[in-house]
Amino acid sequence: MLTVLVDYDSGNLHSAEKAFQRMALEVGGGDVLVSSRPEDVVRADRIVLPGDGAFPACRRALGSYGGLFEAIEDSVTRRAVPFLGICVGMQMMATWGREYTDTKGFDWIAGEVVKIVPADPTLKVPHMGWNDLIVSDQGQAHPVLAGLATGDHTYFVHSYHFRVTNPAERLAHVDYAGDITAIIGRDTMVGMQFHPEKSQANGLRLIGNFLRWAP
Repeated sequence: MLTVLVDYDSGNLHSAEKAFQRMALEVGGGDVLVSSRPEDVVRADRIVLPGDGAFPACRRALGSYGGLFEAIEDSVTRRAVPFLGICVGMQMMATWGREYTDTKGFDWIAGEVVKIVPADPTLKVPHMGWNDLIVSDQGQAHPVLAGLATGDHTYFVHSYHFRVTNPAERLAHVDYAGDITAIIGRDTMVGMQFHPEKSQANGLRLIGNFLRWAP
């Protein structure tokens, strides 16, 4: 069993790699590899796409690795390999990103990524720090969210958020003077706006659940 964390120079993968390695040992999840090679993605049993920074820059960077995105897309959309997008890696699953300039996303989950505008002007953007999850009915039934409940908290750092077109594909959200999507999913795809590798016990639980997931 092989989980590949995709490296496309989108940020420091050290903490994510350590968290996935720890949980792979704990749950018998096999090997964890950080790679930018399409051939590694092709042989992966699970794919993780992290991302830090601006949507357009991350999208361009991913496309600049010859054949890498194509390998991801074929694995996920045709062969149904379990996929986890983290932070901007989740946002790129959208139809459009509206950060700085309109940028096409993967269009795996319909919606758009737009700037956070809190109803309370005293709340700062970026949305940074711990926030309590509100888990939907769909989320409560999802294997990757097993053991997670409304009120559990995770760690966020972002200025843009995912407006999901189909509410059934939003598994959890948080309140930041308005709804902020926290977890999305359909079929064998899941995305998390927060950083599970920085979310202590709740994040490690989610990583372990993903490594055990057999959709």
